[in-house]
Amino acid sequence: MGKTLIRGAKVLGGEAQDVLIDGETIAEVGTGLSADGAEVIEADGKILLPGLVDLHTHLREPGREDSETVLTGTKAAAVGGYTSVHAMANTFPVADTAGVVEQVWRLGKESGYCDVQPVGAVTVGLEGKKLAELGAMHESAANVRVFSDDGKCVDDAVIMRRALEYVKAFDGVVAQHAQEPRLTEGAQMNEGIVSAELGLGGWPAVAEESIIARDVLLADHVGSRVHICHLSTAGSVEIVRWAKSRGIDVTAEVTPHHLLLTDELVRTYNPVYKVNPPLRTERDVMALREALADGTIDVVATDHAPHPHEDKDCEWGAAAMGMVGLETALSVIQHTMVDTGLLDWAQVADRMSFRPAAIGRLEGHGRPVSAGEPANLTLVDSAYRGAVDPAGFASRSRNTPYEGRELPGRVTHTFLRGRATVVDGKLA
Repeated sequence: MGKTLIRGAKVLGGEAQDVLIDGETIAEVGTGLSADGAEVIEADGKILLPGLVDLHTHLREPGREDSETVLTGTKAAAVGGYTSVHAMANTFPVADTAGVVEQVWRLGKESGYCDVQPVGAVTVGLEGKKLAELGAMHESAANVRVFSDDGKCVDDAVIMRRALEYVKAFDGVVAQHAQEPRLTEGAQMNEGIVSAELGLGGWPAVAEESIIARDVLLADHVGSRVHICHLSTAGSVEIVRWAKSRGIDVTAEVTPHHLLLTDELVRTYNPVYKVNPPLRTERDVMALREALADGTIDVVATDHAPHPHEDKDCEWGAAAMGMVGLETALSVIQHTMVDTGLLDWAQVADRMSFRPAAIGRLEGHGRPVSAGEPANLTLVDSAYRGAVDPAGFASRSRNTPYEGRELPGRVTHTFLRGRATVVDGKLA
């Protein structure tokens, strides 16, 4: 790799500056920079951010390569401005052993589009009965630090306590999918006015909130770290806010779709809007935005959940839950948080790069855009406006809720350790 000079970029949305990349590293940041033989990118006031980090990505490999592979998923991540993703454990076989997490980690290395950090399962087979090989997964080449049964809740309080105690030994974190299963049997959508009118099984907010309340108390009791996956209700926000005020070591994430979409969309019966946790009310959406703005919610995580066409092109009750999100996440955050004045670009970098890297204990990601740092960077044209066209996605799946919707912003360039993975909005 040679040198690249990004000229006139607004670093974290601030004043326009030049950034010189030399090999894998940022060599210099300033104004009026020049470099013999460097490739020059005229940024023209575009926003330069540290490479984005996703704490919650479903790459489906091994086992469901018809939905996504590590290669296609990391291509989608790069197009979305990500330089690192955490691959969730609900694969086939489940990532509950050192062998499986190392397989996923090595596939990420081979792809070359972004770093892949495997998430290990908390319990064997995601069955909630016996702890998985947490220590062996941490000590493997994949160096797993985040553990989750996402897709299923660790609903047994004793098992959850043991997991929290175990990961303390290596500063790991348990990421909980908060869903009391007995309160959500047969649930199809958010429990409320719309579910009552449509006659669909309701998914009550308390099913999420009761697990979060239990788990922050457990984390406090054992002195461990707990992370709440895809928080979705106003009540959950209040519980996390209370826990943080008590000094409990809890972090939380919100998805882009829970910051924009509501359960009113389910009236269409279009399964593209079927997701876990379900789309909530306008009141919940506003509470989530405020919580992300004030830092109660720490990070934005995509919960990128690809599905093949046949799993979504069917009646609502039979459809799979989930949405793809890597390629649209930053646009949705600009639309809901930046363009509304709730966050500035420096705060977007905090919620989508700095904090997720810190929670996952990632090295080399979520670093400042300054000399001597790894050149993991994302250049964003915030002035762009365009309709979402899933036909052009790099992901293998097309189950986006934003098809045809106009969203702002577009990633024009992504750099992984100085190497361009996306150039002019297209995969390099």
